[in-house]
Amino acid sequence: MTLSHEAGFEPLSRPSTPELIAERLREAITRGRLTPGQQLGEASLAAQFEVSRGPLREAMQRLVAEGLLRSERNRGIFVVELSDDDVRDVYQARKAIERAAVIEVLGGDPAAAAARLRGPVEALRAAAAAGDGSAVADADQAFHEVLVDCAGSPRLHRAMRTLLSETRILLGELEEAYPDLREQVTEHVVLRKAIAAGDEAAAVRLIDEHMDDAVRRLLARRAQLAL
Repeated sequence: MTLSHEAGFEPLSRPSTPELIAERLREAITRGRLTPGQQLGEASLAAQFEVSRGPLREAMQRLVAEGLLRSERNRGIFVVELSDDDVRDVYQARKAIERAAVIEVLGGDPAAAAARLRGPVEALRAAAAAGDGSAVADADQAFHEVLVDCAGSPRLHRAMRTLLSETRILLGELEEAYPDLREQVTEHVVLRKAIAAGDEAAAVRLIDEHMDDAVRRLLARRAQLAL
């Protein structure tokens, strides 16, 4: 029996306008061009994107669902501000996800994972050598995304993607918390070596230390700025 045009399939299409707007806004938030607490004006953004307010609102609601924007009744849409408790919660959640990912990776093919992690580590080295904090943050994020992807779990991957959007906002703050960007390189080099060696205990411990260190640095920097 031949499948007819009456089966109800629709032509494949390119990413929708709301998806593209959400992508642009997400990048602006994670790069710091839209700052925490900033209100998003619909009229201004619609004019800049040259779209109607419908797809813009849909895009913003997607980012509200992701936790990058917050909606206040009768006030509007604002870029999220991550509190100290949010910082702790984000990194605690990441710790749980990355521990699980490491255990899965080391129960499978750690050599293949270590090979995939070489690229982000080299990107970290190059960015740190150039003194480019933003590129270091990008490579840092790429390392952890690849690590979780190596676990082969779609659910861990999806959960990590959501957390990385929030983490990328915090990485902008974290740049200023490292007097020497090479410290970040070292942390990832040591973790990659533990994975390559198949040392589960060391890899899990290093994940915990890496996340805990990020929280300490972020909160210490915030406390210093508050003085």
